[in-house]
Amino acid sequence: MPNETAIKIESSSRGVILSVLAQAGARRNAILGVRQGMLRVAVTAAPEKGKANRAIVDLLSEALDVPKSAIELVSGESSPQKRILILNADAERIRQSLQQ
Repeated sequence: MPNETAIKIESSSRGVILSVLAQAGARRNAILGVRQGMLRVAVTAAPEKGKANRAIVDLLSEALDVPKSAIELVSGESSPQKRILILNADAERIRQSLQQ
C-alpha cells in the first residue's frame, strides 16, 4: 500500500514537478497536507481569470522560499488537479521545505 503522506515529486531537466490538488475560495491560504501523492493547497482567491493560480504560486513561493518567477503552472490551469514546475529546484530540498 503506497504511503498516503508521501509527496510525489518528479524530476525534470528544468527542475522538479509537484502534483497539486487545489481548493479555491477557501477561508485561508494554506498547505493542507498530502492526498494520494498530491500536495493539497487552499487559497482564498476565486477560481476565475487565473486569480487562484496566482495565489497558489504566491503560497508555494513563500512555503518553498523560491522566487515566484521560478514557479510555472505546467498543466491544470482550470482544474483543481495541477502540475507545477519549480525551476532549478532540488527534489530533496523541496520535500524538506514542505515537511516543515
